[in-house]
Amino acid sequence: MDRSFLAWPFIPADAAPVYDRADAWGGEKVSTLIDERDESMAAACDGVRTLVAAMGRDGILDISTSLNGPLSATRLSLTRDALAKHSGLADFAFAMQGLGTGPISLFGSDAQKRAYLPGVAAGKVISAFALSEKEAGSDVAALALTARKDGDDYVLDGEKTWISNAGIAGLYIVFARTGEAPGAKGLSAFIVEAKTKGLSVPQMIDVTAPHPLGTVRFENVRVPKAQMLGDPGHGFRIAMGTLDVFRTTVGAAALGFARRALEETIVHVNNRRIFGGRLADLQMTQGAIAERATATDASALLVYRSAWRKDQGHRVSRESAMAKLYATEEAQKTVDTAVQLFGGLGVVRGHIAERLYRDVRALRIYEGASEVQKLIIARTYLNDQSGAAKSQSG
Repeated sequence: MDRSFLAWPFIPADAAPVYDRADAWGGEKVSTLIDERDESMAAACDGVRTLVAAMGRDGILDISTSLNGPLSATRLSLTRDALAKHSGLADFAFAMQGLGTGPISLFGSDAQKRAYLPGVAAGKVISAFALSEKEAGSDVAALALTARKDGDDYVLDGEKTWISNAGIAGLYIVFARTGEAPGAKGLSAFIVEAKTKGLSVPQMIDVTAPHPLGTVRFENVRVPKAQMLGDPGHGFRIAMGTLDVFRTTVGAAALGFARRALEETIVHVNNRRIFGGRLADLQMTQGAIAERATATDASALLVYRSAWRKDQGHRVSRESAMAKLYATEEAQKTVDTAVQLFGGLGVVRGHIAERLYRDVRALRIYEGASEVQKLIIARTYLNDQSGAAKSQSG
């Protein structure tokens, strides 16, 4: 693989080894820890538990929390880029340890950080980010789960769904309606331990690329006020601030899938004999490789630009939306090209191209579907233009 991207000026020299470490770990450890041929929900849950524990022991999770310094979008992206190349489940396990406690790392009090981040970084506690609901996915302001004040506690009632790590998480970051104002201004965020009375997981959801995913129910779940993150009514800001860091890393995971698909495709077309020559000798094959290689490099530029700007302290709603949109859409095309060039092998259950095809698809949906990213991008430009016009007229 071309590793020249690690020398790009917006990837700090001390960050590049983060990729090498995760890449080496993925190549050496993943196949010894999990059997990806077993695609049952039970195997996926056990696999995440095993992977998280191993990542904690081996230091891969050191950058997933703010224990050792501020969260770095660049380091998170480099790790996901490397892990996704080896295993979708390994990427998932790492990403959720970061996203699940991202609100604590970014907005938690010192006491909350001390209480929860060490266990997550050590791989002893699995975390979950409980935002989505049946009628509120991309539209976060439509959340309906309630948290009513009762003395020094809040009482949570309602359901979350599409929650990654449901059923195996030790703690959930839960976003609920506390009612300070209508819509987005009336949401708050809470740390809820899985053992809390009234919290249950009534349904697991079996998806194309199996991983722990389910519905979480809250019935009179009593949470001390000290478990609230930030102030009442700040939940939307906390959710968006967290996604502003991690949305870029979804693009990085897509990049890892695309790199693997491209590598496997190049090996295959160089060895596949057809019409008296190699598949690689056909101009149509060369054209496909050229397009996919260019798109992969372009994705990397968008991903690491967004990560760099975030680490420089900039707001990156536009840049992260561009990175996620382009990288996930183009990775899907790259994987589809791999399936096509592998021919019949590409649709055989368990083949690397077939597995990548299922792994990459969800990235265009979660943490904001591609269509939502387009809205974000367009609105930033339209609002900037509108603001400039008002300034000039004033």
